[in-house]
Amino acid sequence: MSESLVIEKVEQAVGILDEVGIDAWLTFVRETTESGDPMLPIILGQPLTWPSALIVTRRGERIAIVGKYEDEAVRSTGAWLEVVPYVEGIGEPLVGTLDRLAPGRLAVNYSENDVKADGLSHGMMLRLRAHLAGTPHADALCSAEPIIASLRGRKTAGEIARIRAAIEITDAVFRSVASFARAGRCEMEIAEHMRGEAARRAATPAWDAAQCPIVSTGSDSMIGHGLPSPDLVVRAGCIFHLDFGVCLDQYCSDVQRAWYVPGDGESAPPPAVHEGFEAVAGAITAAAQTLRPGAQGWEVDAAARSALTGAGYPEYRHATGHQVGRAAHDGGAVLGPRWERYGDTPTRSIEAGSVFTLELGIENLDGRGYLGLEEMVLVTDDGCVFLTERQMRLPLLGETVGRIC
Repeated sequence: MSESLVIEKVEQAVGILDEVGIDAWLTFVRETTESGDPMLPIILGQPLTWPSALIVTRRGERIAIVGKYEDEAVRSTGAWLEVVPYVEGIGEPLVGTLDRLAPGRLAVNYSENDVKADGLSHGMMLRLRAHLAGTPHADALCSAEPIIASLRGRKTAGEIARIRAAIEITDAVFRSVASFARAGRCEMEIAEHMRGEAARRAATPAWDAAQCPIVSTGSDSMIGHGLPSPDLVVRAGCIFHLDFGVCLDQYCSDVQRAWYVPGDGESAPPPAVHEGFEAVAGAITAAAQTLRPGAQGWEVDAAARSALTGAGYPEYRHATGHQVGRAAHDGGAVLGPRWERYGDTPTRSIEAGSVFTLELGIENLDGRGYLGLEEMVLVTDDGCVFLTERQMRLPLLGETVGRIC
């Protein structure tokens, strides 16, 4: 992450702390190349070896307490106004700094609901409590979840520019695969082609490469987070579906596209497939019309879900959308139903500046495979705008190498 973006995000954190009424936020880490806190790349952009404390306060203090020989690298980011190196142990400088700051509420990175806010390991929490034992700071600890959700969610102009660039490369890969994929090509060949096209453009898969892209060639393909098969091939009369994203300059895309593979004499998708596509696209429209600041994620999900089921199709068994940013699944609010699996993330209020996916589909539509779409949107002050160019028709595979929207 560039130094300018690190500075932007750390400065943004100061305002968020004031909004949520928390005096100080502490990120406490060690050996981060092995088990790093998800927030460290955003607020520092480099690894740390020894126990380290990064503290932001609502008054604007930005203090890094780090092991000697890492202090100069941390200082070079320009994000941390006070860098305190230690040699023997972090306990004394940490407690001394907190005594000086005297926070009434001290947020640390744990959460029951949001994996991106749960970077403080159990061992580090035990170590932190040992350092704070006998001080008023031990009773001041609280979850940093609201801070992290807003900090990851509210994208700066620089972050949005990087996400747009990742989407452009994703579009280019989809255009390439539309001409590469044809009847007889196996799912694994197609996945390897797409990863190669991304690499040629200096991008990497947005999630684990074994499942990025997710390739579906018909009713026998894995649904959801599946693996491309070396045996299943593109077949006439089936739906060809892809779920793919790239990471470029540390920011991600996550998009789904679909085609119909025509048989002899077919010049258009069958009516049942066309109608299913229209229902999926219509449900995404319903979600977009509901997505705005102040809405809760479950409300957006309900609008999309009822649009699809109201058209006579079965309910999909996942959320309608998630945030995208530094990761394809970027934590914070989820556009999902109030199911146990999502914790309280569907009841969070949507914030302007957040980037979400809108994704849903129909399993084994007309016996021809999975038909799903996934778009990316930016929440504005009064609604949302599409960052992806929407797919509004279902093309025939091989029909065009241009846009399918």
